[in-house]
Amino acid sequence: MQMLTKFESKSSRAKGVAFHPKRPWILVSLHSSTIQLWDYRMGTLIDRFEDHDGPVRGVDFHKTQPLFVSGGDDYNIKVWSLQTRKCLFTLTGHLDYIRTVFFHEELPWIISASDDQTIRIWNWQNRQEIACLTGHNHYIMCAQFHPKEDLVVSASLDQTVRVWDIAGLRKKHSAPSMNAYSFEDQLARANSVNAASNGQPDIFGNTDAVVKYVLEGHDRGVNWASFHPTLPLIVSGGDDRVLKVWRMSETKAWELDTCRGHLNNILCCLFHPYQDMIISVGEDKTIRTWDLNKRTPIHQFKRESDRFWNIAAHNSLNLFAACHDSGVMVFKLERERPASAVYQNSLFFINNENQVKYFDASTEKASLPLLSLKKIAPAWEPFRDMSYNPAERCILLTTKSESGNNYQLVQLPKDVSGAIEPTGVVKGAGDQAIFVARNRFVVFTKSEQTLDIKDLANSTTKTIKTPFAIRDIAYGGPGLILLLSSSSVALYDVQQKKLLGTVAAAGVKYVVWSTDNQYLALLSKHAITIANKSLELVSSLHETIRIKSAAWDDTGVLLYSTLNHMKFSLLNGDTGIIKTLDNTVYLSKVKGNKVFCLARGGKVEAITIDPTEYRFKRALVNKNFQEVLRIITNSNLVGQSIISYLQQKGYPEVALQFVQNAEIKFELALECGNLPVALEQAKTIDKKPYWTRLATEALSQGNLEIVELVYQKQHHFDKLSFLYLISGNQDKLAKMSQIAQHRGDYASWVQNSIYANDVQSRILALRETGMSALAYTAAQSYGLTDIAQEILDECGLTADQINIPAVDDRAPTSSPHVTVETFKSNWPLRSAALSFFEQAIVGQLENTSLDDAKPNLYTNTTDAAVATNNNADAFFEDELEDEEAAGAGGWGFDDEDLGIDDLDIDTHDSNTQEAGDSHPTGSLMSAVSEVDLWIRNSPVAADHVAAGSFETAAQLLNRQVGVVNLAPLKVRMFQVYKASKAYLPTAEGFSSLPVFIRRTVEETDGSLLLPLVPGYESLSGKLQLAYKKIWANEPEAAIDLFREIIHTILVLAVSSQEDADECLRLIDICKEYILAFSIELERRKLGPEETKRNLELAAYFTRMNLQPAHMAIPYHVAMIQSFKNKNFSSASYFATKLLDLGAGTGSRAEQARTEQARKIKAKSDSAPLDAIDIDFDPFTEFDVCPASFTPIYPGESFDKDPLTGAKYHSKFKGKFCKITTVTMVGAPASGLRLYI
Repeated sequence: MQMLTKFESKSSRAKGVAFHPKRPWILVSLHSSTIQLWDYRMGTLIDRFEDHDGPVRGVDFHKTQPLFVSGGDDYNIKVWSLQTRKCLFTLTGHLDYIRTVFFHEELPWIISASDDQTIRIWNWQNRQEIACLTGHNHYIMCAQFHPKEDLVVSASLDQTVRVWDIAGLRKKHSAPSMNAYSFEDQLARANSVNAASNGQPDIFGNTDAVVKYVLEGHDRGVNWASFHPTLPLIVSGGDDRVLKVWRMSETKAWELDTCRGHLNNILCCLFHPYQDMIISVGEDKTIRTWDLNKRTPIHQFKRESDRFWNIAAHNSLNLFAACHDSGVMVFKLERERPASAVYQNSLFFINNENQVKYFDASTEKASLPLLSLKKIAPAWEPFRDMSYNPAERCILLTTKSESGNNYQLVQLPKDVSGAIEPTGVVKGAGDQAIFVARNRFVVFTKSEQTLDIKDLANSTTKTIKTPFAIRDIAYGGPGLILLLSSSSVALYDVQQKKLLGTVAAAGVKYVVWSTDNQYLALLSKHAITIANKSLELVSSLHETIRIKSAAWDDTGVLLYSTLNHMKFSLLNGDTGIIKTLDNTVYLSKVKGNKVFCLARGGKVEAITIDPTEYRFKRALVNKNFQEVLRIITNSNLVGQSIISYLQQKGYPEVALQFVQNAEIKFELALECGNLPVALEQAKTIDKKPYWTRLATEALSQGNLEIVELVYQKQHHFDKLSFLYLISGNQDKLAKMSQIAQHRGDYASWVQNSIYANDVQSRILALRETGMSALAYTAAQSYGLTDIAQEILDECGLTADQINIPAVDDRAPTSSPHVTVETFKSNWPLRSAALSFFEQAIVGQLENTSLDDAKPNLYTNTTDAAVATNNNADAFFEDELEDEEAAGAGGWGFDDEDLGIDDLDIDTHDSNTQEAGDSHPTGSLMSAVSEVDLWIRNSPVAADHVAAGSFETAAQLLNRQVGVVNLAPLKVRMFQVYKASKAYLPTAEGFSSLPVFIRRTVEETDGSLLLPLVPGYESLSGKLQLAYKKIWANEPEAAIDLFREIIHTILVLAVSSQEDADECLRLIDICKEYILAFSIELERRKLGPEETKRNLELAAYFTRMNLQPAHMAIPYHVAMIQSFKNKNFSSASYFATKLLDLGAGTGSRAEQARTEQARKIKAKSDSAPLDAIDIDFDPFTEFDVCPASFTPIYPGESFDKDPLTGAKYHSKFKGKFCKITTVTMVGAPASGLRLYI
């Protein structure tokens, strides 16, 4: 047994301690009169309380209210508020030192024990003493309530332990007086005690609290007594240095046993909250543990110079706090981490009953116990580590004890039949043992610093001396181990005896490998170091709270837990919080949005998390921009942390999409230069500093419109005038002069007249301000003699009386000409490429090269497939018509054809034009360069094909929908290339002239010219023909036609967004039919011995989203196959679904189908059992993988085809799509473009 110290404080002598029931807090009362409130997880002092005068010996938290109570040598009991951190009131009445104070579990009572030889019970709500228990004749050292019953136990230096019955007190203070004890009850209670006279009678003669038992047996004073939480037991300890265990019944109590071992006075003792153990402390400087069943010592923990005064246990956690001369320590007995090992989706672990179990993460179910290890497990020593060998199905277990560390090799049974005893257990001495090969394991002996390579018979095949001093070893891969030293971790090849790599990491305790074994996390007490498989440092992080465990997500993100949080870390070191934990758990396996953890006690918990944040950040770090865009579109990512992260990483334009706060949105808009958004936010905020910043940024970008708007709003008239001057806006300059005149701002009036070179306006302003001399000078200078004479007449002067300097004859007499009227548009800026996200926002996603957005080599990428509608809309919902054509009964009942109205397509002859057109479909003038314009103008792959640029078309198809196989598209591409141009014959000896056939017939602007791409008008006919092949039971031909439709759409351009949406929906229909009838063809290939697979494929056939009439086919096939193979329950289900499609009142085929289904259902319902168990649940939603034809259930990992959205098992990522034959499963994609 080990004592693991979790927290220790240094102070003067600590006399009392108490745990908070919920929070990680402890109260410590000191001999120096101070009460301390500590957070033992963080190791920080929260507050100090100083109101007592003298030592404080007892403290206790209330179980539910934010209160605590204290009692000290000043004879006072104080009740404190944890919210205000102040004393609420003081209870007085004791006449000597108060030894202990405790709250009642349920009632508003406090019990106190004092050296005045009394026990007092107080009601803290009305602040009154409700009982005074007398009977002890010496100091009472301890008194506390029973956790469940109406009993009190007290210990005194009079060498007795007393048990008090307080049922009468409860009845008196908790119920109406009509429920008072009857005379018979009072007599019975009085006779049940030896000293009824010690009870406290009230004025009615009722006894509120009486002594029930007096326990005598200690030779000296008793310092402590405690109740067992569930059993009728009491433990006491005193100055006679022995522990005594007492047992109670309804009528008597007696001594059960005595535990000897302490060498000095025992000052406190208690029962372990949920183990059969007693813990005691004393002046011999030891904490001792005792086996409750055997009453024998288990272990002792000794301090060198500190006496222990008190000990407290947490009510729900394996934590204890002990007071000593130098402070307090919080510790737990033995580690609570269950020994476990993870292999693929299985978690093997040992529960608290020493049984081996395993948990399947795919089904989220735990097995029955495989083995019971009780007989081979050391007493009070749990198994520490487990290593699993999947090849031989055995485990290695290690234990540590005082007698030595050992390992045990245990074979697991093949079948789960309950907790059987293990057989053929192999044991040996060693500090650690791990498997390194199918038939080899390594045993590390720390004292000798050796590595012993052993086989499964426990024979040593090789002994290796460690290259340097190490503390432990861990699994490092096949034939490899990790050597853990105090400051580093090394990768060691045990076969070659060679060091392969080293990384600096201090105090590593645990090693966690990623699912693909490319990365490993090295966990120490407060740090995590992430390295690759060659031990090259990737990143590291530090936590102030202890790190408990870690597990890797399938996408390469490390999830780890501390004492109170679950967090994540990316490979670049970015971290974040996923959720707060109520209790400490040990992460074992991450699957989708669920984290499977081992809880203390050996139980598996599934914690649901939201992985959106760390997947978003991972995609951003890896520059997987399609995934980032998908998350932005489909997820609700909010929070200041996301915004700050995006700013930090240099993506303010993305952060802009998450922000609602106007101030933050304004800042982000300025940062990414988005002036329209900044303007909208400035209008919302409407504060001067924001307008000023907006004007400054707009002016730097040359956005004159926004600058003018801001200046106008802020009434910056001088700035407006200068803006109009430099931009050449003469009209608005004239208006500014009028505004200045209207405002009476003569300085501005003169200034604007100078800007506009309006001499008459300037002279008028000078005259109105009384500056006649200046006005006359200006008029005379510009040759305005009439106005000059008017000024002289107003002043009563003549020209001879005014001396004007000589005026240059070249003085301007007219306004200078504006060379460029820059006010008509914003100033041009140097063109810069838009970022990926800016292009996505404006709908130009495919114009950006994604070569730099390659996924991380060792991590999976989540596809950004085109989201298509699984249900065909009304465009494809056509009316069914009966067609009884020859050979149409291939499905086992009279055939029906699926009639479909013609597609609403604006068909036209590409070689004709309206009579009024002055230009032919192609222009001879554009013959040389028009194909270059097509490529430049369009992001649609078909337009590039029409221009003959097959390479750029292939790149577009790859980026948009992940096309990697162009061979099936060859015929279609040449068809489009030939259809976009015609050739006119010329004179003999000259080459033909090309005429380009456009779909933008009326456009003359070269930036809008686009070629005609045929094919859309043929989709309706191909779809009808494919439906007819379905009814004719020719699924191979139908699949070819559906696939041809997909290939046609891939190299197609349409004239409207509505047509583009219809094409995408048509792709979805084709996907459903190709997958459905591929399943049926696969079923037909099976031999008669593969009955189970036959039935499964028939059942999967029914899960496809076909047209309602076509759904009769899979239901009929599944019904017949199930009935023939005696799966009557399934046959009945499929027959019911078939009957739901129609009542049998239509065509002969419907009537025959209905009649057959009714008969099969009636027959099947008479014995509704399945003879063959198949992997199909009609009530569970799932998708079918087109590559393996197996289900993909919710929660399982999958990858999508970027074109059709078909889901595949993750193992098929990077393979050709079975639906399209041209795209790659899981490829990053931005979405197919058909219209511009």
